[in-house]
Amino acid sequence: MVSIAVQGLTAVAALLHFGLWGVLLLNLAYLRRSPTPGRTSTPTLSVCIPARNEAQNLKRLLPTLLRQDYPSFEIIVCDDRSDDATWSVLQSFDASALRAIRGQGPPEGWIGKVHALYQCTRHASGERYLFLDADAELTGTDALRRLVGKHETADSGVTTGLPRLRGAAAVLVSLVPYSLLTGLPWPLVPRTDLPALSALNGQCWMIDASLYDRYEPHERLQNAVLEDVAIGRYLKREGHPPVLRDVQAHVSVHMYDGFWAAWAGFRKNAYLLLGGAPLPFVAMYGYFVLTWLVAPLLSPWFLVSLYGLKSTTDRANGFSPTTTLWAPGSFVLGLALQLDSAVHHWTDRVTWKGRSVPSSRPPDEDPASLEQTPT
Repeated sequence: MVSIAVQGLTAVAALLHFGLWGVLLLNLAYLRRSPTPGRTSTPTLSVCIPARNEAQNLKRLLPTLLRQDYPSFEIIVCDDRSDDATWSVLQSFDASALRAIRGQGPPEGWIGKVHALYQCTRHASGERYLFLDADAELTGTDALRRLVGKHETADSGVTTGLPRLRGAAAVLVSLVPYSLLTGLPWPLVPRTDLPALSALNGQCWMIDASLYDRYEPHERLQNAVLEDVAIGRYLKREGHPPVLRDVQAHVSVHMYDGFWAAWAGFRKNAYLLLGGAPLPFVAMYGYFVLTWLVAPLLSPWFLVSLYGLKSTTDRANGFSPTTTLWAPGSFVLGLALQLDSAVHHWTDRVTWKGRSVPSSRPPDEDPASLEQTPT
């Protein structure tokens, strides 16, 4: 009986690993075949940035935005009632393109980031809206031209980017591109009707202003902790599936300054990414335990497979070979993080930047997520 059970687990693990490789290779081919922007128009652009306690990050991001050679753009930053010098940093920039909004924090029923972005859009006048996290940084003075060019090649009016990711906790941060490239078959997003087969990367995404104004996604999903996943699914239901573009040459994101900051940041999302409810979480967590932990114990070939998957996604996002060497540690820490996130959500102890985080997914979200780690 034990032998039969082991054989059954081995067969299931083999299918799962085969599927992971299939999704990864499909996504890499898809990104490389993405249309090359030709001579494109330059519609007016509104860059919307939420900022809570982002003083240091804004000192890095805003100069790279203000150096852009894009002909007509505005930068709108909403200070979400920061406790640090965020407002002072915003006031220190004397630039006509920059508009700073001093928010009073989210009203009841709203998530802080969602409300801050909604406030930005209330002041936006561009034909395209670009949403950036405050820890992003643009590379080159033509980055906005390039991002708009990539957006204009998409038919749906919604694009999201795979940026170059950086952070002090590479052992955890490197799981994000792994998730984006193995957890969702992006070429199938516009080819299926299933809303769950969709997402956005909230670090960097763009939408036609006319579409945004028609659907008002931030107002529609005002209490979504995973607003990027929820918005991606919402827009797909409305007939505008997000299109993924590789923007690593133009956007870098410095995610966290240390290991424990990364742990706390990922902890607020991990449980929700695995379903946001006990039963979906148990099912998804079982999948990861089998794929990341049990499979390598069944056969060394599964360990080789995991190293191959991690090496491929690490190279695709510019992580060092040293980060790949620690791949088993990344996966074990990922499992511990998912469990820690679940326990914190079950006991209503999740906080982020001094605020409590809702411990259940919003009712408008689907009950399960195809992504694997928080972004």
